[in-house]
Amino acid sequence: MKPIPVSFHIGPLVVHTYGIGLAITFWFAYRYFERRLRTNGYPTEWLTAAFLWIVATSIIGARLLHVLANLSTYTADPGQILQVWHGGLSSFGGLLFGVPTGLVFVRRRCPELTAMRGLDIVAPVLMAAWGVGRLLGPQLMVNGGGHPTHAWFGMQYAGQIGERVPVPIFQAIDSFVIFGILLLVERYYRDRPVGFVLAATMALWGLARFLEERLWLGEIGHLGSVLVQVAGLALFAAGLVVMAFLHRRRRGHGPAAPDDGRRPDAEDRLGDVTGEPEPAAPSV
Repeated sequence: MKPIPVSFHIGPLVVHTYGIGLAITFWFAYRYFERRLRTNGYPTEWLTAAFLWIVATSIIGARLLHVLANLSTYTADPGQILQVWHGGLSSFGGLLFGVPTGLVFVRRRCPELTAMRGLDIVAPVLMAAWGVGRLLGPQLMVNGGGHPTHAWFGMQYAGQIGERVPVPIFQAIDSFVIFGILLLVERYYRDRPVGFVLAATMALWGLARFLEERLWLGEIGHLGSVLVQVAGLALFAAGLVVMAFLHRRRRGHGPAAPDDGRRPDAEDRLGDVTGEPEPAAPSV
Protein backbone atom coordinates (compact mmCIF):
# COMPACT_ATOMS: atom_id res chain seq x y z
CA MET A 1 0.00 0.00 0.00
CA LYS A 2 1.39 3.39 -1.00
CA PRO A 3 1.58 6.33 1.42
CA ILE A 4 -1.35 8.73 1.46
CA PRO A 5 -0.63 11.76 -0.80
CA VAL A 6 0.39 14.71 1.33
CA SER A 7 0.15 17.39 -1.37
CA PHE A 8 -1.20 18.10 -4.82
CA HIS A 9 -0.88 20.85 -7.42
CA ILE A 10 -3.41 23.41 -8.61
CA GLY A 11 -1.54 25.05 -11.44
CA PRO A 12 1.69 26.43 -9.96
CA LEU A 13 0.38 26.17 -6.40
CA VAL A 14 1.28 23.30 -4.08
CA VAL A 15 -1.62 22.47 -1.75
CA HIS A 16 -0.81 20.48 1.37
CA THR A 17 -3.55 18.15 2.56
CA TYR A 18 -2.36 18.71 6.13
CA GLY A 19 -3.40 22.36 5.92
CA ILE A 20 -6.78 21.48 4.44
CA GLY A 21 -7.34 19.04 7.29
CA LEU A 22 -6.53 21.68 9.88
CA ALA A 23 -8.87 24.19 8.22
CA ILE A 24 -11.75 21.69 8.25
CA THR A 25 -11.01 20.87 11.89
CA PHE A 26 -11.10 24.52 12.96
CA TRP A 27 -14.35 25.07 11.04
CA PHE A 28 -15.91 22.05 12.76
CA ALA A 29 -14.79 23.26 16.21
CA TYR A 30 -16.20 26.73 15.54
CA ARG A 31 -19.61 25.47 14.43
CA TYR A 32 -19.91 22.95 17.24
CA PHE A 33 -18.87 25.43 19.93
CA GLU A 34 -21.31 27.98 18.52
CA ARG A 35 -24.08 25.40 18.73
CA ARG A 36 -23.31 24.50 22.33
CA LEU A 37 -23.19 28.16 23.36
CA ARG A 38 -26.54 28.84 21.73
CA THR A 39 -28.07 25.70 23.25
CA ASN A 40 -26.98 26.86 26.68
CA GLY A 41 -28.53 30.29 26.21
CA TYR A 42 -25.42 32.38 25.63
CA PRO A 43 -24.89 34.94 22.83
CA THR A 44 -22.57 33.98 19.98
CA GLU A 45 -22.02 37.29 18.16
CA TRP A 46 -18.62 37.64 19.78
CA LEU A 47 -17.39 34.18 18.79
CA THR A 48 -16.14 34.80 15.24
CA ALA A 49 -13.52 37.40 16.15
CA ALA A 50 -12.53 35.46 19.24
CA PHE A 51 -12.17 32.23 17.32
CA LEU A 52 -9.85 33.78 14.72
CA TRP A 53 -7.56 34.96 17.50
CA ILE A 54 -7.76 31.61 19.26
CA VAL A 55 -6.79 29.77 16.06
CA ALA A 56 -3.85 32.12 15.41
CA THR A 57 -2.46 31.97 18.94
CA SER A 58 -3.02 28.21 19.17
CA ILE A 59 -0.99 27.56 16.02
CA ILE A 60 1.78 29.92 17.14
CA GLY A 61 1.92 28.35 20.59
CA ALA A 62 1.79 24.81 19.24
CA ARG A 63 4.63 25.47 16.82
CA LEU A 64 6.72 27.40 19.34
CA LEU A 65 6.60 24.68 21.98
CA HIS A 66 7.40 22.00 19.41
CA VAL A 67 10.40 23.96 18.16
CA LEU A 68 11.66 24.54 21.70
CA ALA A 69 11.30 20.84 22.52
CA ASN A 70 13.29 19.95 19.39
CA LEU A 71 15.63 22.92 19.41
CA SER A 72 18.72 21.06 18.20
CA THR A 73 16.93 19.96 15.02
CA TYR A 74 15.75 23.47 14.15
CA THR A 75 19.02 25.12 15.13
CA ALA A 76 20.77 22.97 12.54
CA ASP A 77 18.18 23.89 9.90
CA PRO A 78 16.23 27.07 10.86
CA GLY A 79 14.39 26.99 7.54
CA GLN A 80 12.25 24.14 8.86
CA ILE A 81 10.69 26.29 11.57
CA LEU A 82 8.02 27.66 9.23
CA GLN A 83 7.41 24.36 7.41
CA VAL A 84 4.30 23.54 9.41
CA TRP A 85 2.96 21.26 6.66
CA HIS A 86 5.55 18.69 7.73
CA GLY A 87 3.84 18.49 11.09
CA GLY A 88 5.19 19.61 14.42
CA LEU A 89 2.38 21.27 16.37
CA SER A 90 2.42 20.61 20.10
CA SER A 91 -1.06 20.10 21.54
CA PHE A 92 0.08 21.40 24.92
CA GLY A 93 1.52 24.53 23.29
CA GLY A 94 -1.75 25.14 21.50
CA LEU A 95 -3.69 24.91 24.75
CA LEU A 96 -1.22 27.12 26.64
CA PHE A 97 -1.73 29.94 24.14
CA GLY A 98 -5.25 29.33 22.86
CA VAL A 99 -7.14 28.87 26.14
CA PRO A 100 -5.98 32.16 27.75
CA THR A 101 -6.85 33.99 24.53
CA GLY A 102 -10.36 32.56 24.64
CA LEU A 103 -10.78 33.48 28.31
CA VAL A 104 -9.77 37.08 27.63
CA PHE A 105 -12.35 37.38 24.86
CA VAL A 106 -15.07 35.79 27.00
CA ARG A 107 -14.38 38.21 29.84
CA ARG A 108 -14.56 41.23 27.53
CA ARG A 109 -17.24 40.23 25.02
CA CYS A 110 -19.49 37.81 26.94
CA PRO A 111 -19.24 38.65 30.67
CA GLU A 112 -22.36 36.62 31.51
CA LEU A 113 -20.41 33.46 30.60
CA THR A 114 -18.06 32.70 33.48
CA ALA A 115 -14.66 31.19 32.76
CA MET A 116 -15.41 27.79 34.31
CA ARG A 117 -18.80 27.47 32.63
CA GLY A 118 -17.20 28.36 29.32
CA LEU A 119 -14.47 25.77 29.80
CA ASP A 120 -17.05 23.13 30.70
CA ILE A 121 -18.95 23.90 27.49
CA VAL A 122 -15.88 23.94 25.26
CA ALA A 123 -14.18 20.82 26.69
CA PRO A 124 -16.21 18.30 24.65
CA VAL A 125 -15.72 20.51 21.59
CA LEU A 126 -11.96 20.26 22.01
CA MET A 127 -12.09 16.47 22.24
CA ALA A 128 -14.37 16.09 19.22
CA ALA A 129 -12.22 18.50 17.20
CA TRP A 130 -9.06 16.71 18.36
CA GLY A 131 -10.44 13.45 16.97
CA VAL A 132 -11.37 15.05 13.66
CA GLY A 133 -8.02 16.80 13.52
CA ARG A 134 -6.05 13.60 14.04
CA LEU A 135 -7.75 12.04 11.02
CA LEU A 136 -7.45 15.11 8.80
CA GLY A 137 -4.10 16.43 10.03
CA PRO A 138 -1.27 14.08 11.03
CA GLN A 139 -2.85 11.23 9.08
CA LEU A 140 -2.24 13.32 5.94
CA MET A 141 1.21 14.73 6.64
CA VAL A 142 4.85 13.79 6.15
CA ASN A 143 6.18 11.47 8.87
CA GLY A 144 2.69 11.01 10.33
CA GLY A 145 3.16 7.46 11.60
CA GLY A 146 4.54 6.12 14.85
CA HIS A 147 7.01 3.31 15.47
CA PRO A 148 7.76 0.72 12.75
CA THR A 149 5.48 -2.31 12.91
CA HIS A 150 4.75 -5.56 11.08
CA ALA A 151 1.25 -5.83 12.54
CA TRP A 152 -1.79 -6.09 10.27
CA PHE A 153 -2.83 -2.51 11.05
CA GLY A 154 0.48 -0.99 9.92
CA MET A 155 0.35 1.80 7.34
CA GLN A 156 2.87 3.55 5.13
CA TYR A 157 3.44 7.26 5.53
CA ALA A 158 5.29 9.70 3.31
CA GLY A 159 8.83 10.30 4.51
CA GLN A 160 8.99 7.09 6.54
CA ILE A 161 10.35 3.70 5.50
CA GLY A 162 8.20 0.62 5.97
CA GLU A 163 4.88 0.29 7.73
CA ARG A 164 4.21 2.33 10.83
CA VAL A 165 1.77 2.30 13.70
CA PRO A 166 -1.14 4.53 12.52
CA VAL A 167 -0.95 6.74 15.58
CA PRO A 168 -3.26 9.47 14.21
CA ILE A 169 -6.06 6.91 13.81
CA PHE A 170 -5.49 5.56 17.31
CA GLN A 171 -5.44 9.10 18.70
CA ALA A 172 -8.69 9.88 16.93
CA ILE A 173 -10.32 6.80 18.47
CA ASP A 174 -9.05 7.84 21.92
CA SER A 175 -10.46 11.33 21.44
CA PHE A 176 -13.88 10.15 20.28
CA VAL A 177 -14.09 7.74 23.23
CA ILE A 178 -13.30 10.59 25.63
CA PHE A 179 -15.83 12.78 23.83
CA GLY A 180 -18.49 10.12 24.30
CA ILE A 181 -17.67 9.79 28.00
CA LEU A 182 -18.01 13.56 28.44
CA LEU A 183 -21.43 13.53 26.80
CA LEU A 184 -22.50 10.77 29.18
CA VAL A 185 -21.23 12.79 32.14
CA GLU A 186 -23.21 15.80 30.95
CA ARG A 187 -26.35 13.75 30.50
CA TYR A 188 -26.39 11.56 33.59
CA TYR A 189 -24.47 13.57 36.21
CA ARG A 190 -26.97 16.40 36.12
CA ASP A 191 -26.17 17.87 39.55
CA ARG A 192 -22.44 18.03 38.86
CA PRO A 193 -20.52 21.10 40.06
CA VAL A 194 -19.18 23.71 37.67
CA GLY A 195 -15.77 22.65 36.38
CA PHE A 196 -16.37 18.91 36.62
CA VAL A 197 -16.53 18.34 32.84
CA LEU A 198 -13.30 20.28 32.41
CA ALA A 199 -11.60 18.25 35.16
CA ALA A 200 -12.79 14.98 33.60
CA THR A 201 -11.38 16.12 30.26
CA MET A 202 -8.05 16.94 31.86
CA ALA A 203 -7.80 13.51 33.49
CA LEU A 204 -8.89 11.47 30.47
CA TRP A 205 -6.94 13.40 27.85
CA GLY A 206 -3.82 13.64 30.02
CA LEU A 207 -3.79 9.86 30.49
CA ALA A 208 -4.38 9.32 26.77
CA ARG A 209 -1.51 11.64 25.79
CA PHE A 210 0.84 9.88 28.21
CA LEU A 211 -0.03 6.43 26.88
CA GLU A 212 0.14 7.55 23.24
CA GLU A 213 3.58 9.03 23.70
CA ARG A 214 4.79 6.14 25.80
CA LEU A 215 3.55 3.35 23.54
CA TRP A 216 3.56 4.70 19.98
CA LEU A 217 5.40 7.99 19.59
CA GLY A 218 8.09 8.39 22.22
CA GLU A 219 11.81 8.07 21.69
CA ILE A 220 13.98 6.91 24.58
CA GLY A 221 15.93 9.85 25.98
CA HIS A 222 14.25 12.40 23.69
CA LEU A 223 13.51 15.59 25.67
CA GLY A 224 10.31 16.42 23.81
CA SER A 225 8.91 12.94 24.38
CA VAL A 226 9.77 13.02 28.09
CA LEU A 227 8.12 16.43 28.49
CA VAL A 228 4.92 15.22 26.82
CA GLN A 229 4.75 12.19 29.08
CA VAL A 230 5.36 14.26 32.22
CA ALA A 231 2.79 16.84 31.13
CA GLY A 232 0.26 14.10 30.38
CA LEU A 233 0.68 12.49 33.80
CA ALA A 234 0.51 15.88 35.53
CA LEU A 235 -2.70 16.74 33.71
CA PHE A 236 -4.17 13.33 34.57
CA ALA A 237 -3.35 13.72 38.26
CA ALA A 238 -4.63 17.30 38.39
CA GLY A 239 -7.89 16.27 36.74
CA LEU A 240 -8.47 13.47 39.22
CA VAL A 241 -7.77 15.75 42.18
CA VAL A 242 -10.11 18.47 40.91
CA MET A 243 -12.90 15.97 40.15
CA ALA A 244 -12.64 14.46 43.62
CA PHE A 245 -12.57 17.89 45.26
CA LEU A 246 -15.59 19.19 43.32
CA HIS A 247 -17.62 16.04 43.88
CA ARG A 248 -16.81 15.97 47.59
CA ARG A 249 -17.68 19.63 48.00
CA ARG A 250 -20.99 19.15 46.20
CA ARG A 251 -21.89 16.20 48.47
CA GLY A 252 -20.92 18.23 51.52
CA HIS A 253 -23.28 21.03 50.50
CA GLY A 254 -26.19 18.64 50.05
CA PRO A 255 -28.66 18.53 47.14
CA ALA A 256 -28.39 21.45 44.74
CA ALA A 257 -29.96 22.56 41.51
CA PRO A 258 -28.48 20.85 38.44
CA ASP A 259 -25.50 22.73 37.13
CA ASP A 260 -25.18 21.93 33.46
CA GLY A 261 -23.52 25.14 32.37
CA ARG A 262 -26.72 26.81 31.18
CA ARG A 263 -27.84 30.31 32.02
CA PRO A 264 -30.53 30.37 34.70
CA ASP A 265 -33.06 31.98 32.35
CA ALA A 266 -32.56 29.16 29.87
CA GLU A 267 -33.21 26.35 32.36
CA ASP A 268 -36.86 25.73 31.43
CA ARG A 269 -36.62 26.07 27.68
CA LEU A 270 -33.48 24.18 26.74
CA GLY A 271 -32.55 20.52 26.49
CA ASP A 272 -29.32 19.07 27.77
CA VAL A 273 -25.94 20.51 26.84
CA THR A 274 -25.61 18.30 23.78
CA GLY A 275 -28.30 20.32 22.06
CA GLU A 276 -31.18 17.82 22.06
CA PRO A 277 -34.48 18.05 23.99
CA GLU A 278 -35.12 15.55 26.76
CA PRO A 279 -35.13 12.59 26.72
CA ALA A 280 -33.31 12.15 23.44
CA ALA A 281 -29.90 10.52 23.41
CA PRO A 282 -26.81 12.73 23.21
CA SER A 283 -25.99 13.94 19.73
CA VAL A 284 -22.62 14.81 18.29
